[in-house]
This record gives sequence, C-alpha cells and structure tokens, in this order.
Amino acid sequence: MNATGLALPAILLYLLTTVGLAMRLGGCESSLCASRKIILLPGIGAVVLHALVLYPELITGHGINLGFFNAASLTALLTVILLLLVAIWQPVESIGIPLLPVTAATLGLAAAYPSQHAITSASWQLDTHILFSVLAYSLFVLAAFQAVLLAIQERHLRNRQPGGLIRALPPLQVMEKLLFQMIGAGFILLSVALLTGFFFLEDIFAQHLVHKTILSIAGWVIFGILLWGRWRFGWRGRTAIRWTLSGFALLALAYFGSKLVLELILAGNA
Repeated sequence: MNATGLALPAILLYLLTTVGLAMRLGGCESSLCASRKIILLPGIGAVVLHALVLYPELITGHGINLGFFNAASLTALLTVILLLLVAIWQPVESIGIPLLPVTAATLGLAAAYPSQHAITSASWQLDTHILFSVLAYSLFVLAAFQAVLLAIQERHLRNRQPGGLIRALPPLQVMEKLLFQMIGAGFILLSVALLTGFFFLEDIFAQHLVHKTILSIAGWVIFGILLWGRWRFGWRGRTAIRWTLSGFALLALAYFGSKLVLELILAGNA
C-alpha cells in the first residue's frame, strides 16, 4: 500500500477515536470508555499513518511543499500530536471531539488534491522560522477549541444546566487554567517565530509577506494583552474567550488567508 493509500485507514482511526471520546463524554461506563488512554490509542495510530501520508508530499527534492492543503494537513497533524501529549498529564481529550474530524478532513483533502506548487527553497534559517510558526499556530488551534468548549460550559452553567456534557468536563477553573497554559506556550512560540522571521527573512515586510506579518503581529499583541490582563486584572470567562477567539481569527487569516486566495481562488480563475 502506497502512502496515499494509508489516508483512508488514518481517517477511519481519527473518526473511531472521535466516537470513543464522544461516548466517554456522554457518560459511557464500560471498561473501554473508562480509560482515556485506551480511547486515544487509535488516535496514535492515525497520527502515525497521517505522517506517513504527508511526509513524501511535504518533503520534496526542491524543499518544503507548503501548498494550502499540505499546510492545513501539517498544522492539523501537529495539533493532534500536541493534544495527545498534553492529554497524558491534563484532561484535555474532549478537545479531540471537534478536532479529530477536522484533522481527518484536512488529510482527505490533501490526499485528494495534492499541491503542485508553493515549493519553498530549504535553508535551516527558513525551516526554523516555519517550525516555530506552525507549532505556535497549532497550539493556538488547541486554545481556540478549548475556548469554544469553555464558552459552552460557561453558558450551560449560567443557564443552570449542569448535566450531560458539562458534568463530564473538568471544572470551569481547570478549563480556564488549561486555556491560559496553552495561550502562554503559544505566545512564547509565536514570539520566537516572529523574531526568527525578522532575523532570517530578507524582508519580512515584502509585498507577499506584509499581510502575514501585520496580522501575525496583531494576533501576538492580542494574546499579549490577554495574558497581561489575566495577570494584572484576573481576566477570565467571556472576556478570555472573546480575546482568544479574536487573536486566533487574526492568526488564521495570517497563516491561511493568503494561501486560500492565491492558491485556490486566484489560481482557479487563472
């Protein structure tokens, strides 16, 4: 079976893990549902197969192929890896319920529509910048999903509906603590990504990069203000959720907005 042929079993394993997590969150009391480590095992298999599918498409003789679907698939893969690692110590596996189907979709799209352009010439400086950028974005993807779960949890508690999903989630204070831990780690990685961009790229404000740079800096400022507000004023709840999702939206536009326009919309009309 070639690398592309591994995409389907990887997708099925992602979906199987999603079903297991949903059953556990819904109150399943069987021995299989009781252990989150057992439930996450198919996810580990999916990650391995995902990497085998993506690697030959991503690493080429000309450099790193970061076309739109490849970039989306890589980001989703790293996000799931981070989730699985964090889930060893923290109760964050519920994020996998929305995340894993999205990851399966990015893998399917990358396999169905292989990128034929957007080849980046390789150098260790540029590779370092790309690595920190993708890791930062992956952590903020986790933070965004965590913020959405936190918003649902807070809304149910405000409406005095503590049953079902909310009963299965960690306490609100734990969810908020996890959110800010993700944001703090992502902020550090994003800071390094911006610094390596300034030092290693010839002109970070060149025409084809200026929008990415400005939006990334704007996202960095948003998350910096949020962390300062948390430290200085104890920001939490809806304030934290709004700032998190606003900062993530800016980074999403920075990382994928231009790729979507240049590689899919404009290229399709060419």
